[in-house]
Amino acid sequence: MADLFEEEERVSAADFPLARRMTPRDLSEFVGQEHLLGKGKILRRAIESDRIRSLILCGPPGSGKTALARIVARRTKSAFETLNAVTSGVKELRDLISAAKQRKRAAGKRTIVFIDEIHRFNRAQQDALLPDVEMGSITLIGATTQNPFFSIVAPLLSRSQIFELEPLTEEQVGTILRRAVGDKQRGFPDAEVDLTPEALDHLARYANGDARVALNGLEIAVLTTPPDKRGKIMITREVAEESIQKKAVVYDGTGDDHYDTASAFIKSLRGSDPDSALYWLAKMLDAGEDPRFIARRIAIAAAEDVGNADPQALVVANAAWQVCEFIGMPEAQIPLAQATVYVATAPKSNASYIALGKARKEVQEEGTVPVPRHLKDANYPGSKRLERGKGYLYPHNHEGGIVEQFYGVEQGRYYSPTGRGYEAEIAKRLEEIRESIRKNKPETP
Repeated sequence: MADLFEEEERVSAADFPLARRMTPRDLSEFVGQEHLLGKGKILRRAIESDRIRSLILCGPPGSGKTALARIVARRTKSAFETLNAVTSGVKELRDLISAAKQRKRAAGKRTIVFIDEIHRFNRAQQDALLPDVEMGSITLIGATTQNPFFSIVAPLLSRSQIFELEPLTEEQVGTILRRAVGDKQRGFPDAEVDLTPEALDHLARYANGDARVALNGLEIAVLTTPPDKRGKIMITREVAEESIQKKAVVYDGTGDDHYDTASAFIKSLRGSDPDSALYWLAKMLDAGEDPRFIARRIAIAAAEDVGNADPQALVVANAAWQVCEFIGMPEAQIPLAQATVYVATAPKSNASYIALGKARKEVQEEGTVPVPRHLKDANYPGSKRLERGKGYLYPHNHEGGIVEQFYGVEQGRYYSPTGRGYEAEIAKRLEEIRESIRKNKPETP
């Protein structure tokens, strides 16, 4: 099977987009990921010594996963093959592995297989890799933008090292942009480009850690801007804004970004920080998250984290949910913002949720309490013969609507109201109920 990287080398560099032309050729040109590639770090040592073992590179788009694979391809003495999980199937995979085995038998040469977007392989395709990774017939390098512990089968993970790449900082993206402008061989050999600091800052910021987005924006700016009288192409902030008009939001609606952002949103609500909660809400909305998913999260937080400290929070959350169902986006963002701020700023109590957890634990781990006879259903023929409901005291027939009566477990066993918000009133009411029962308790003869 032809090596894609080798095929690319035979094509004129001018035919490639800027992002491809500026791919680092070795580790000295690689920007970022110091935690993996800094001096003495394990991945750098493995690449430099050509002792790569099967590994998974995970991280956001434009962080350098494919660039690292290209560096390995140039440095290694092993054969280097590539597959893209989007366009390749089991047949291509088996052909590649068969060729790798033949190569190893005939020349003793190992094969490194780079699979881009490996999370796109289904379980059967991933399982097909296991025997040959286990036996060392191939060395796997997989690249994925998703959490590998969710998207890659456990047996393959156990045979691979996991390296997580981080989004590039604005400073790192700026370094890459300056290098592209200054590299007369791979950057813009036929143009004199003047990138103003303001334009560079805009491109770096709006790339949101994705070097490819920044370089694409720069390339569009250069290609669509005519030179001035001096023959220079001036890339001003205005030009940069036109070339990259919307900030790239790193967000996978089904993967890590989806769950991590939702987690940050919920924890901001719980932590009574409306500004952070609104930020994560804005990110989800801007990335196209289903507003109903967000509304459900708000409703859960209203019940779990606000609880009876402010019972109105659940009413507001439920109303926002229903309005989202009725009107959809973009107007749905208005009630979502209102509910977000209300829940975030409401007093907090998870006492009801904790109490339920205690009760469920006893139900699951201990013998269940039988329903007392006086509480059993007495609304069917023959119930009196079985003495169902016998001895039940109807509270409304007693002073204050309260009467001493056993309801299955002793009061106060699970629920302990806090003194926050309305729950302080609930605590006061419970104490009044217990005091009333004590006062009206009939004396033992």
